[in-house]
Amino acid sequence: MSQGQKVTSLTACLVDQNLRLDCRYENNSLLTIQHEFSLTREKKKHVLAGTLGVPEHTYRSRTNVSSQHNIKVLTLANFTNKDEGTYTCELRVSGQSPPMISNQNVSVLRDKLVKCDGISLLVQNTSWLLLLLISLSFFQAMDFISL
Repeated sequence: MSQGQKVTSLTACLVDQNLRLDCRYENNSLLTIQHEFSLTREKKKHVLAGTLGVPEHTYRSRTNVSSQHNIKVLTLANFTNKDEGTYTCELRVSGQSPPMISNQNVSVLRDKLVKCDGISLLVQNTSWLLLLLISLSFFQAMDFISL
C-alpha cells in the first residue's frame, strides 16, 4: 500500500451561530499531514486556516482548527450569508515527492444547514456508541430497564 492519505468526507453543520466543518480522512503515512480549509465564493478562493496556504486576515480571528484521530474540525465563528460558498478541505503529506493531494468540497448555504447534534458527536467516536449499546443490553439483561 502506498503511503499517503485520502479525505473520505467533508460535512458542514451549525453550532449556535458557528459553522463546523468535519474533514474525515484515512491516513497510512507516518509523515506529517498538512491541511488547508478554504472557501470559494464568486470564483475567488479564500484560505481560512491551515498549514499549506496563508490564511486571510479577515478569517484568522474567526477560525479554529482542532484535530483528533483521522478528523480535522474547522469552526468558523459568527457564520453569516456572506460566508456562503464552496468549502474545501485539502490534505497533503509533507516531504513526499510528488506530493499526494486529496480534497473534498461541500456547498454551504445558511438556510440549508442542519444543526450539529449530540448524535453526530457520538458517531464521530463510535466506541461511545458501541459502549452505549452494550450498556443498554446489559441493563436490560439485568432487569434494570425494560424496553
